[in-house]
Amino acid sequence: MQAEPSHFAQNDPRTLVLGLGNTLLQDEGIGVHVIGELARLGPDASGVDYVDGGTLSFTLAGVIVESDALIVVDTAQLDSAPGTVRVFEGAEMDAFVGSGRKTSVHEVSLRDLLAIATLEGRLPARRALIGIQPEVLDWGESLSPAVAAAVPLACTEVRALLERWTA
Repeated sequence: MQAEPSHFAQNDPRTLVLGLGNTLLQDEGIGVHVIGELARLGPDASGVDYVDGGTLSFTLAGVIVESDALIVVDTAQLDSAPGTVRVFEGAEMDAFVGSGRKTSVHEVSLRDLLAIATLEGRLPARRALIGIQPEVLDWGESLSPAVAAAVPLACTEVRALLERWTA
């Protein structure tokens, strides 16, 4: 999936579901794996774009500011058991992202991208982070068993947010 803002229609409300992570660093790639699973299951709502954001770059700022709502799926330091899934919504997401508790090794931080959207006055009003506690952040292409087991729950959380936001 390509992260280009041109696929967003000008007048249709759009929700961006953005999966982040490096799939070469085991659990660090969880966001990408969740997006892949959601894409495999098929779209569940119109106006929703699933984007594999990989390891972040400033090019993702465009798709974020073009969105009316944003759901990010990524690893997060939750101080919990591996595979724990937590949803941070709105101001709670902003506070968590701003706390510096991320475990990711992304080139550009999610905090940087949200700051760009804020400076442009186009931060999506509805936004959430679905954070998953990693276990292994080492070379390898497979998720640890605990984090792999969290993929269905993370997908359920994405779908629950989409359902609630579009109701």
